[in-house]
Amino acid sequence: MPASEVQFIKQHLIDPEICIRCNTCEAICPVQAITHDANNYVVDVDKCNWCNDCISPCPTGSIDNYRTVTRALAYSLADQFGWDVLPAERSRTEMAEQSGAAGDAAVESIATPVSGAPAAPTDGVPAFNSAQYGATVPPWSAAHPYTNLYGPKAAHKTVEATVTGNLRVTEVGQQAGHDYDTHHVVLDFGTLPFPVLEGQSIGIVPPGTDDKGRPHHARQYSIASPRNGERPGHNNLSLTIKRVLEDHQGNPVRGVASNFMCDLKVGDKVQVIGPFGASFLMPNHPRSHIVMICTGTGSAPMRAMTEWRRRLRQTGKFDSGKLMLFFGARTPAELPYFGPLQNLPKDFIDINFTFSREVGKPKRYVQDALRERAADLAALLADPNACFYVCGLKAMEEGVVLALRDIATQAGLDWNSVGADLKAQGRLHLETY
Repeated sequence: MPASEVQFIKQHLIDPEICIRCNTCEAICPVQAITHDANNYVVDVDKCNWCNDCISPCPTGSIDNYRTVTRALAYSLADQFGWDVLPAERSRTEMAEQSGAAGDAAVESIATPVSGAPAAPTDGVPAFNSAQYGATVPPWSAAHPYTNLYGPKAAHKTVEATVTGNLRVTEVGQQAGHDYDTHHVVLDFGTLPFPVLEGQSIGIVPPGTDDKGRPHHARQYSIASPRNGERPGHNNLSLTIKRVLEDHQGNPVRGVASNFMCDLKVGDKVQVIGPFGASFLMPNHPRSHIVMICTGTGSAPMRAMTEWRRRLRQTGKFDSGKLMLFFGARTPAELPYFGPLQNLPKDFIDINFTFSREVGKPKRYVQDALRERAADLAALLADPNACFYVCGLKAMEEGVVLALRDIATQAGLDWNSVGADLKAQGRLHLETY
């Protein structure tokens, strides 16, 4: 069949060399076109409707890749799951000949795949999509971030950092079979440039290979220190890492990167890529307010923002606005930085802890604490100087955004308008996994 009579489509693909498996694209895709296995994140050509919601939030740019193919020769999910690198562009003439044999439809020009909207629930009530309110742009006053300085397709593949600290930040011991082994790891970059901002992340490349003999892919961790270093004026940063010993279903599994990082000794070397992230950034203008909502190691970017504001406050040169923290865990023993947080001045930060597994007490989650502080939060939702940050397990996201919606509605605010403003103005950021 002549090439002019074959349907060519532009297929959306994810570059496995750059992808750090952060799950942002899958979490935000409104039509569930993106999925993953232990190897790759992939895009289903039959579901992708080209809404492009996944493009901006991707911290690496791995999502922004395409190949021109015929409909008959579009890359299947099985093809994509088996890739280590993206395939090269194929000759249109060759594809036309192969597609002609496959009976491809005749049409001229390049088409964009379009599929229907996701099916509504059987009860006819549209599902609440919390991800649609997450901003993909930073607050207007955020500092300029540097991204992708080191990585598979950067000038330098990785940068080597030296471990200068590894401190356990949860209580020692177990309760009800759960391990609280969370570490605060400090990495020093020496003379190599590695500028970061609060809210950004890096990729750690574990040594060794997987069960198929391939080098381990990078694991993403949020930075837990402010822009001028874990130690002020030093070229270092910190991470908050929980040792993974079971999967989400409770099955025993030993996380490759988390166990590697938690077992590091001072002086050990680590291969790093990044930094990543250009939207989950804090506002910098005077009197800007920050509401931080997190669970577990989702506290890392919140610690970075809090510490930067604390250092600015010490200089007496920055008139910062309100800081509110809603921090959830199963028990106080499992909550990172519990002790240091309690020592912060009450006139500096308004802290609200919630615990879901305290013996003899009812379960409380971060969304419960949000509703209890509805009056304060309603005022901040309406304030263009207030930014909201949510970080932690994906399971918390919907409950948190629903709570914010209800708080706004009960205060007489139009949530459709408020939600749209939060997204457009870079005021509501969701980073869940």
